Order: sequence, then C-alpha cells, then structure tokens
Amino acid sequence: MQAVVLVLIAIVLFAAGYRYYGRFLNRRFKIDDKRPTPAHTDADGVDFVPARTSVLLGHHFASIAGAGPILGPVYAAAFGWLPVFLWIIIGSLLLGGVHDFSALVASIRHGGRSIGEVIETHIGLSGKRLFLVFTWFMLILVVAVFLKAVAATFIREPSAATSSFLFIALAVLFGLAVYRWRLPLWAATITGVTLLFLCVLFGLKFPVSLSYEIWMVLLLGYIFVASVTPVWILLQPRDFLNSFLLYFMLIGGVVGLFVARPVLVFPAVTTFNTSVGPLFPMLFVTVACGAISGFHALVSSGTTAKQLSRERDALPVGYGAMLIEGLLAVLALITATMLIRSDYLSALAREGGGPIGIFSRGIGGFMAALGLPLEGAVTFSALAISAFALTSLDTATRLGRFIFQEFVGRSEAVRFKAINNRYIGTLVTVGGAALFAFSGTGDTLWPLFGASNQLLAALALLAVTVWLSQSKTQTGFLRLPMILMFCVTLAALGSLVYRNVLASNWVLSAMGLLLLAVAIVLAVQGGKALRRTT
Repeated sequence: MQAVVLVLIAIVLFAAGYRYYGRFLNRRFKIDDKRPTPAHTDADGVDFVPARTSVLLGHHFASIAGAGPILGPVYAAAFGWLPVFLWIIIGSLLLGGVHDFSALVASIRHGGRSIGEVIETHIGLSGKRLFLVFTWFMLILVVAVFLKAVAATFIREPSAATSSFLFIALAVLFGLAVYRWRLPLWAATITGVTLLFLCVLFGLKFPVSLSYEIWMVLLLGYIFVASVTPVWILLQPRDFLNSFLLYFMLIGGVVGLFVARPVLVFPAVTTFNTSVGPLFPMLFVTVACGAISGFHALVSSGTTAKQLSRERDALPVGYGAMLIEGLLAVLALITATMLIRSDYLSALAREGGGPIGIFSRGIGGFMAALGLPLEGAVTFSALAISAFALTSLDTATRLGRFIFQEFVGRSEAVRFKAINNRYIGTLVTVGGAALFAFSGTGDTLWPLFGASNQLLAALALLAVTVWLSQSKTQTGFLRLPMILMFCVTLAALGSLVYRNVLASNWVLSAMGLLLLAVAIVLAVQGGKALRRTT
C-alpha cells in the first residue's frame, strides 16, 4: 500500500469536510459577526485579549496538538493501519472537529466561560462541580505526564532544551513588538520566524545538559510564570511562532513523502487484541488527539474563546485546526506502519526511541528525500515536537488555574475568597502536578488519562447538546458522537478497572471507579435535562 494514497485521501476529505460540513455547522450555530465576542466585551489585557485569526489559529493549534497526535497513532498502529486511519478520518471530520467548534461557540455565547459554566447553566450546579473536580484532576495528570516527557526529551536532546528556552525569550519580544511597540504583524512575523530558526541552529551548536531533577524544577517554575503572565506577553505570541515549526514540518513531511513514496509494510489489520486491550474500545481512547480529544474542549472554552475577535473565526480556529491535527496524525501513522512489525516493536521499546523517536526518524527521512541532511532533519522534527509538548504543558497549567478559580470562586464551602486569584490557583495546580510527577506514577496513569480524556469529550458534547436543545435547535449531529463517546469511554474505563484489580493496583482501580461514577452521574443529570427540552 502506497502511503501517498492515504495522505491524498485525507487531504481531499478534510478539504471537502471543511468547505461543506463547515458551512452546515455555521448555519446550525447561527454564526454572526455582528454579535460581539467576550474578547471585546470583557477585555482585561490579561486573559480576554482579541487576537488576529492567524495568531489565534497558531495558538489554538499549538495548544491542542502537542505530542498527542503522534503518540496515539503510533501506539495504536499495533492494530494495523486501516482501523487507525478510518478512526482518524471519521473522528476528525464528524466528531473531533464538531466537538472543538461547538465547545468554542458555546463558550463565546456564554461570555467566554468554560464548559463547566455551560453545564451549570443548563444541567445544574452539582453537575458543574462534579465536572470541575473531574477536569482538574485530569489536567494535573496532563501536566505531570508532560513534565516528565519534556524533561526526558531535554535529557535525550539537550539541543531541544536550548532552543525551547530561547523560543520563550523570543516570544516575549514578539509580544512586546506587536502589542506595545505596534510593529506590523507581517514584519514581526518575518523577523520572528527568522529568529526562530536561528534559535534552532543555536541550540544545535550549544546544547544545555542538566540533570533530570533540575529540569523538572526549572519546568515547574516556568509553567507557574507562564500561567499567571498575560496571554499577549508569552502564551499567544509563543504559540503563534511555534506553529510555524509544525507547519514547516508538516509541509516538508508531506512533500518529502510524495518524493520518497514509502510503502506501508504493516498489514491493514494485525490483531484485535494487543497488550493495551481489545480493539474496541481501546483504539478509540488510544488515538485521542488526531480524532477527538476532551482536552481540546478545555482549550477552546478556556483560552481560545477569550481571544476570538469575531464569530466567523470559530470555523478556521476550531474546526480547521482539528483537521490539520488529523493530517498530522495520518503522517504519524505512516511513520510507524512503513516499518516492519519487528522493527516497530523494538523501536517502541528502545531507549531514545518510542513514538516520538519513530515519528522524528520517519519525518526526517521524508525531508531528506528533498535533499536536506538526514540527521539535521531528524533533529528538527524532534525539536518541533518538544516545543509543542512544552506548549501543551503550560496551556494545561493555565486551564487548571481557570478551573480552580471557577470552583473556589463559586463554592460556599470556601470561606477565604482571597485564594480565588491566579497565583494561588496556579500554585495549587502546579503543586498537585508535581506530586504526581515526582511520585513516579505519571507514566502508569497515562492509559487512565486516555480514557478520562475521551470521557471529557463526551461530557463537553453533552453540555453543548443540552444548550442547543433548550434553544430548540436540532442536535442529531451532536447526539450521535456524544452517545458513541460515552459507550467507548465507559467500556474502556471498565476494562482498565478490571485489569488494575487483577494487577492489585488499588490506587488506579479506585481512580477508575471514581471516574466511572462521575461519568454516570453526569450522564444521568444530562439525560434528565435533555428530556426536559423535548
């Protein structure tokens, strides 16, 4: 099977889906630029800051992508390329894109509030509190796992560490240039992208080697600062600039793939049962980013909705970014399935390999077909992925801070309202993530995170479905994905609890049961709310 065929199918279907299904979504949600967005009505210069479409797309894409659309497809390739490819295409077009777009629109129609606030308005306060607790624990797991992943990447690729921290300094200068010194965006972009690639070269020449523990402490300090800093200074410009790394990697990978024309040597379907469990439901929680991911709803309703300048930008930012991520997931799948099965398994297990290693070598090989040095192309790919892992890391921290502030700001049990500020919220979130990360449980919790992440997507779809139903809008395009994701995640959580009980891992078993209970309670409350609208 020629890998080019898969890429062509993906590009054609994604382009058609954006044009035609995107129009349907705009009509169904009654998108209207005359309706002011929270970025303007609630502008505060910290979180609510209007952004140009291209800048916001860069921020949103950088935040939702990270390493997720690479890890999932490479791990899931063990099932064979066909089921993974079908799930990426169908998921991106009919589930993930709809999920991201609808969460973004629901948030801006509720004053830039989170999905938790939407649940409170349309399902009830108890549902919102359960949702916020569930989401906050999931986010500190995200932060803990990405902390460990980024620190390990910096140990393995010291040049990535140098480049990543230079990117941060460059982002601050870019933000000042655009928002304070009023430099035209085109001039700032040309200068910023040029300096961005100089940072990459500087990192290759002057790698920084530190111990794992020191990197962890430095990263914890960085995400604290990133969470409390106004978005225009660091988050927005850094994500915008970093998006060019991924765009160049995507373009170079796709063009190089057409030149190299690799063949998929994996069979279409290998097995229906792997070490992580059966194809159903585990495929659908292993491939999250790249198909559908609840984390995207947190980004859409957490940071992106507060920066959306006009309603029509919701389609390219919400739906379009998901389709770009789907294309990245297809490339990741190809880099794994063009290996013979024994090489794939050994690369997953080899130190310095893993999914990111497989992807970097694969994309680097495609770029080398264009005449670039192989090692340089491989290193560039690894640097791009590490930069996006860092992006997801500090975005998740800021979202955790938002959710903590929402919970304590409205909870009658909290007597000291002084803790409802961004510094305390960030400190608690970073502290919780540090406990998980240093306890060494982050890696073992990843499968449970995958299931909880997809469960979050089902809950976000439920919230939007109830909201639209109350406004007498047809919601079949939301209900079917919602039902599918509830079935998948509940089955996956049940399977994980059973496996953890057999392994006598009582901590993970208890956490899985807790997530199951929260999901069932919220599903029942949402079902009652839906029945009241009919």
